Amino acid sequence: MSLRVNHNMSAINAHRSVMRNSDAQAKTMEKLSSGLKITRAADSPAQLQISENLRAQSTSLRQAIDNSEMAVSLMQTAEGALDEVSSALIQARQLAVHAGNEGANDQQMLEADQSELDNIIEQINRVATSTQYGKNYLLDGSRSGNGVTSGEYLDFVNASAAAHSSGVGGYDITINNAATRATHSGSAPLTQAIIDAGEQITISEGGRTVNFVTQKGRTVEQTLNDLETAIDEAGLKIDLMRPYPPATGGNTAQNITLRHKEFGSEHTFQAASNTAGLVSNVANVSVVVANGTDVAGEINGEQAYGKGQILTGGPGADTAEGIQIRYTGESAPVGGKAGTVTFSQNSLTFQVGADANQFSEVSLRSIKTSDLGRGTANSSNFDSLSKVKVLNSEQAQDAIRVIDKAILEVNVSRGEMGAFQKNNLESNLNYLRIAHENSVSSESVIRDADMAEEMATFTRNQIMMEASTSMLAQANQNSMTVLKLIG
Repeated sequence: MSLRVNHNMSAINAHRSVMRNSDAQAKTMEKLSSGLKITRAADSPAQLQISENLRAQSTSLRQAIDNSEMAVSLMQTAEGALDEVSSALIQARQLAVHAGNEGANDQQMLEADQSELDNIIEQINRVATSTQYGKNYLLDGSRSGNGVTSGEYLDFVNASAAAHSSGVGGYDITINNAATRATHSGSAPLTQAIIDAGEQITISEGGRTVNFVTQKGRTVEQTLNDLETAIDEAGLKIDLMRPYPPATGGNTAQNITLRHKEFGSEHTFQAASNTAGLVSNVANVSVVVANGTDVAGEINGEQAYGKGQILTGGPGADTAEGIQIRYTGESAPVGGKAGTVTFSQNSLTFQVGADANQFSEVSLRSIKTSDLGRGTANSSNFDSLSKVKVLNSEQAQDAIRVIDKAILEVNVSRGEMGAFQKNNLESNLNYLRIAHENSVSSESVIRDADMAEEMATFTRNQIMMEASTSMLAQANQNSMTVLKLIG
């Protein structure tokens, strides 16, 4: 056995083992105390990078979940307000139907109906201007696309969230064909002889039918007045085209011209008469009137599709998708250009994903009474729900038409909001929750410590630490034998 004093190699080796075991024990204690097997880059550089990316992803997914839940809450707030508006409109329609019962109503009853209708209109406007989520007003039109048109027959209607702001120059509106209504004129005039013979005229539209029989001794003008009244009372959306003002009492033979109230290819009617040519070409055989036509044209040079008088930027259009313009001209303008629309997009944007460009947009149209029921054909010249009156039977009939249009518009808005909430938000929420769960699980596999394994390692390192310390003491003790040689 060799004994060295200046360099105790046994002690040096034992000390090295002590330090190594001490470092290992410290790392194990750090893992046990933190619950992480990777606490610094030196532990595993590659796994640390993956873990950090997963942690960023899971944190962002958690925020996206919160964002989507807030968006759902916002949509529910708007939906609740629209439900109240829908109830108010149903009540308004009931009032209009009551006001139309002219034979039983007196003027005081009509004025009472009008007063209640005015209150309903005020209530709807109050809901439209006060419904908000945070600082965002939802139903006053400020969270939709807003447009201003130039052109005599142009009117901005609405826009989807897909439309892009136009800038100050606006988008050009080109009209190739104006919308038309289903129209039919008889080739044979209505005469006194036909009236006295008891002529039957049958008109069918929208599932409703009127069977009108002329009365002997009534004049041509009186008979046309009677026919017009019968059409209105039957609820047909048909106008009897008359010279204005009608000369009641006149007995000049006149051709009968019928025209649908609504524009577009979806609307038509049927008509028949006993006398050939009076209404139908063949006696007692209904003529099916050709449907009206839809407006056709372009917005910003991009193809748009028409429905009635409404021109809508086509799906897939680069800039004008979803912009709706009403063209009320009877014919296309010379050269096609009808004017411009200056459009700004103010739709609501929700970040519903963890990455860039993972957002959804929704446009909430205005439910102000001045924006509901617009474009409804009526003889009282009600241009919107805000102008509706029910002070006589004629106004009541037109009020029903305008209110029906308003109900349809509110229902469409509710449907669009419901579809957005269900398909864009709630469905996405399910995906986000699954993705968040998976990312958290993946990070846990990489970064979290196995406590049982680390405890076993800790116990092993503890034993090794005690053993190496004991051996260091033994190595230092061996050097003491040199004294025996000296002494």
